[in-house]
Amino acid sequence: MDIDLTALRRQAKLLRKAYRGADADAEVRVRAVLGAKPAAAHADFLHVVAVEAGAASWPRLKFAAETAAMSRADRAQRLKMALYFGQNWVVEALLAEDPDLPRDRLDLQIALYDLPAVEAAIARDPTVATRAIGPRVPLLHLAFSQYLHMAPERAPAMLRIADLLLAAGADVNLGFAPDPDAPHRLSPLYGALGHARNLALGEWLLRHGANPDDDESLYHATEFGDARALRLLLAHGANPDGTNALNRALDFDDLEMVTMLLKAGAQTAEALPLHPSGEPMTSVPALHQAARRWCGAPVVRALLDHGADPALRWQGLTAHAVARVYGNDAAAEALAQAGHAEPLPPTVAALAACARGSAPDARLSSQDLAPELRLLPCRIAARPERLAHLRALLLAGLDPETRDEMDLTPLHVAGWEGLPEQVAYLLEFAPDLARENAYGGDALGTVIHGAEFCPARRSRDHVTCARLLLKAGAVLRPREIAETGSAAMAAFLEDWSAEMD
Repeated sequence: MDIDLTALRRQAKLLRKAYRGADADAEVRVRAVLGAKPAAAHADFLHVVAVEAGAASWPRLKFAAETAAMSRADRAQRLKMALYFGQNWVVEALLAEDPDLPRDRLDLQIALYDLPAVEAAIARDPTVATRAIGPRVPLLHLAFSQYLHMAPERAPAMLRIADLLLAAGADVNLGFAPDPDAPHRLSPLYGALGHARNLALGEWLLRHGANPDDDESLYHATEFGDARALRLLLAHGANPDGTNALNRALDFDDLEMVTMLLKAGAQTAEALPLHPSGEPMTSVPALHQAARRWCGAPVVRALLDHGADPALRWQGLTAHAVARVYGNDAAAEALAQAGHAEPLPPTVAALAACARGSAPDARLSSQDLAPELRLLPCRIAARPERLAHLRALLLAGLDPETRDEMDLTPLHVAGWEGLPEQVAYLLEFAPDLARENAYGGDALGTVIHGAEFCPARRSRDHVTCARLLLKAGAVLRPREIAETGSAAMAAFLEDWSAEMD
């Protein structure tokens, strides 16, 4: 299909001009596509011309044009990545354009749960079941595929493929290193539970001998959205010691998961294995983690009931003090009721006042604060309800461009979380929009990534965050439009790009 995007963009601009001039033909064209909805943004006119050209939307039309220029091998590789990252609209578009794309690609056939094709391939040559395709063996292509969420009716075929691979010699514990510097390998079990959120395959793997203690699965099971994956792993003997799974469960204030882990023996102040550098890594004590993750009184009481030490100090602070500086009133009150409150030193008391939205009279020096307290702007920027707290901290003198452990600034954090009010406020400090974090993303790239992967993305507004950054001078790179798996973000970025032409 030959698609002239330049000509279609020009048509959309002409249509917009005619429509805004009350041209009758333009109104008819717009109404035929949008119905009673008035066309407001340039994206509306792009949508109209895309539908007139036979596409479902402008991003789909643009994607079709871009993929048409790719080689077949490149389109197949794009499909592979879309299945890995769960970019359903990309999978749909590629297969709609070329349903035969997975032919002769066992990795794609496995990831798409194409049972007849996999059966035929193994029947011809059983060794394909254990031979790596790229960096991953076939069972890993199955485990890391997110196609189940697009085609849940294919679950029986998926499990039958797993049976076939196992019968042909597949190792349920053979993982892969995502990069040469990775300290350990990512197992099929992690792929199923931690990456693809595929409970059925995770259960199958455990029944067939997968090791529940693979250094990743238990931790990431807390991110599943409910306790099913965690319950499954614990039922198969997973040991929480050294995994930091308890603290990850505390990130979500999930009493059920926290209680399950405590009953399974999770330590409330555990020592983690050595860092690759040889230095010991110490987890944040559980009570402190609960305080700084805004856990409520039930979780705090559960930790106390399981032996958490309220007198323990972390970076010189008790859990009660941490709760006060984070504005976690529920945790602070629960600790106080249990007899574990204490007077706060002046600097900590000033930060506690910031948590109530009141900046202290005297400015604070970040250099005089414990490392965790210097990072308060990064921590607070992730919370939609803490804008007044963030304002007070920065008015008190904390650095608006401080960097956390992953080199994320408060602006990066707020953008990833899709919080426009926080982004707009932080832009008042004229931050460096090109500054990159440890993942290689600048401020705009972090927002675009968050639109696809932030756990709270469905209730947030990443598009408005991106618009604020672009208006402030952020640079939009063409590949960021092409690679985003969020259809809404892709549409907005394409609209912005067209407006700037």
